[in-house]
Amino acid sequence: MFSAEGIGKTIEKAIENALLELKASREDVDIKILNEGGLFKKAKVLVTISDDAKSKYEKRESIRREIEKEEKVEAEEMPKEEKSSKENKEEKKEIKEDQKPLEQEELVVVTKEEEKIEKFIPPVDFLKGLFEVAGKTVEIKTEEDDKYINISVTGEDLGDMIGHRGDCYYAISKILSVVSGRQDKKILLDIGQFKEKRAESLRQLAKRTAEKVVKSGRYIKLSPMNPSDRRIIHTALQDDDRVTTLSKGVEPHRYVIVFPKEAE
Repeated sequence: MFSAEGIGKTIEKAIENALLELKASREDVDIKILNEGGLFKKAKVLVTISDDAKSKYEKRESIRREIEKEEKVEAEEMPKEEKSSKENKEEKKEIKEDQKPLEQEELVVVTKEEEKIEKFIPPVDFLKGLFEVAGKTVEIKTEEDDKYINISVTGEDLGDMIGHRGDCYYAISKILSVVSGRQDKKILLDIGQFKEKRAESLRQLAKRTAEKVVKSGRYIKLSPMNPSDRRIIHTALQDDDRVTTLSKGVEPHRYVIVFPKEAE
């Protein structure tokens, strides 16, 4: 085998895994990057023994095959009685290991509560690991009260961690709630002040939509939104006497309709 694919969290880790499989040193190989990896993808590389070093590895492979051939011949020539004796010894050894007295084994008692805690990850630790894997340098701040845990993440170039209309942000928020396992308090995450920017953008959208509805006298159906975004639209127009809002549809395609007040 003169080539191998390596997979890892980073390109360097993928190269290291491929080199281990080939049992080769880095100076003897050519490396082709198949996938640089990303937030939810692992890096992938193809490592091939270079032409100038191939003869060394061909010789090594030849020696390995000769050794395997000799071992096979020796096994075939071994007397049946010797084979049987050797197999019995191995079986007895395995039985002896399996029948080790319980008092010699280390017994660890884990309570249900401890088992539950071990399954979950503290939210800040999870976020630190996530942004580190994504190659982002960030500052994470937390504020906690009786009902909520507010977590704020700030740093540069966080656009890809927020995604189009916050799709990546919402995914991270959902995963964070699951892996943290917090049932007593709700976790409110903010990345790069996205929540406030998104809220202001939706408030402006609500006002523009209301003006169009009043001017045309016809209702306007907005694009599907998550419950949090829909709530912002409803709140922004609740004091506007000219229009009324209504949510319709089924999640995740539920949307807001803005229509004239007289059509209520």
